[in-house]
Amino acid sequence: MNRFLTVLLAFLSPLFLFAQNNSEQLLQELDRTVADYQLYSDKKEIQINKLKELLLSTSSDIQKYDVYGKLYAEYKSYQSDSALIYARKSFQIAEKLNDIEKLNHARLNLASIMGTLGMYKEATDILNRINITTSPELKGYYFTVNSVVYGYMSDYAASLQEKKNYIVLTKKYRDSSLNYYKPQSSAYIMAKSSTLLDAGKHKETLALLLNYFPNIAHNSDDRAVIAYIISQAYRQKKDAEQEKKWLTISAISDLQLAKKEYISLRSLAFLMYENGDIDRAYKYIKRSLEDALFCNARLRTYEISKMLPIINEAYQKQNETNRFQLVLFLISVSILSMFLLAVLFLLFKQMKKLSKAKQDLSLANSKLSELNTELNTFNEKLNETNYTLTEANLLKEIYIGRYMDQCSDYIGKLDEYRRKLNVMATTGKMNDLISAVKSKQFVENELATFLMNFDKTFLQLFPNFISEFSALLIDEEAIQLKEGELLNTELRIFALIRLGIKDSAKISTFLRYSVSTIYNYRSQLKNKAAGPREDFEAKVMRIGTNLK
Repeated sequence: MNRFLTVLLAFLSPLFLFAQNNSEQLLQELDRTVADYQLYSDKKEIQINKLKELLLSTSSDIQKYDVYGKLYAEYKSYQSDSALIYARKSFQIAEKLNDIEKLNHARLNLASIMGTLGMYKEATDILNRINITTSPELKGYYFTVNSVVYGYMSDYAASLQEKKNYIVLTKKYRDSSLNYYKPQSSAYIMAKSSTLLDAGKHKETLALLLNYFPNIAHNSDDRAVIAYIISQAYRQKKDAEQEKKWLTISAISDLQLAKKEYISLRSLAFLMYENGDIDRAYKYIKRSLEDALFCNARLRTYEISKMLPIINEAYQKQNETNRFQLVLFLISVSILSMFLLAVLFLLFKQMKKLSKAKQDLSLANSKLSELNTELNTFNEKLNETNYTLTEANLLKEIYIGRYMDQCSDYIGKLDEYRRKLNVMATTGKMNDLISAVKSKQFVENELATFLMNFDKTFLQLFPNFISEFSALLIDEEAIQLKEGELLNTELRIFALIRLGIKDSAKISTFLRYSVSTIYNYRSQLKNKAAGPREDFEAKVMRIGTNLK
């Protein structure tokens, strides 16, 4: 069981990490949006100014009613006082047109914006005067405005009893609105999800909204509302991470559409405060208050005013802590600086001692230099001695070489003498002499004796030649001598090379073999080398020395 949980956690940990990274990215986007709030406000003003310019070129009352309605919609969550002005102008035009549907729509706009401004009595009076049966197309909007106004009143209620009564009315009108909206419309989805949420059915709420949310356009006012309801569903579910994520999405949408009357950023500020992110909490609540004051959204201002002192106090405490830490840091740096000065002073004294030590060392170096000079003189003498020994060795090697040349020459002369006798005997028809002279036994015996002497002489000079030479070959190719042999042909070839006779022609003359035979022997042994083939003969030349 424990192993299963471990594997499951290992599998899910990247998903948790991704979710945390995603939330942080959203918060960073929100931070940028808060910083650029003026940019979005300027875009809003440009849209409003275009409508005002259009109004100047509009002459008919119907067109004016339409433009006033658009200006009301632009101002509704941006600047409540201006929205109220254009709602009243719409109402005046509707009265002039004597169009009951336009009149009721204008009254509903008036009641809605009055609710935002905290004019609850005026809003309810207007709603009570509306005969909604005359405008069945507006019933959904009518019940929604009633629900919103009584919702504001419940939040602002002074007593618990009044609050409960207003909550009942809020739910009653919201439930009634569901009967007059199309099931796939945003108004229906928002009302239905709020009803489910009030009933504590957060799973059903999420199932409804998470499927619907991706279909909402980014520039839609409904995007922030739906995201806020999703956050509240996660709040019921006690999933703080998801609640923060969806509050952030809602706040980004509100700010980018330049809404000044909103809930998400203020709620997120308090959540950041609870999570210990005081800097963001203060920045968000400050932005929320400035926007609420700009919009003149009295209920939002009231709600923020209750939270602001708490967050502000925490922010001030954090600043005090930061200041204390800064002072502590400065004190630490000062102490460290004093310590550093003391170390520098000690270092300066140490450097003076070191300077004196350098002078002493310089004197010692001078004496050492004198000794080195004497040693160099001794080395020169030793080198001269070594040179003399080297020269003697060279003479010895030359002597041996000449000795072998003379022996080889002697054998050659004997062979030549044999040929002359052969000619003489042949002309005198001396058959016995011819037989004796034609025999090579004498020469072969002399050659064998010569090679034996060579082997003995060479092994006296290089007693370890055979073992050192065999060490240069791979183990299975080591030289195997026959019984009675001191050196064989292969060893004699490389013995001559060790003596400095590297020319195959000279070696062939010395050993009475053809040049190609000598070349083949050399190649075969190189192929048996334990190391690189091209280094084999150089290693042979180092046999009998200390150079390996």
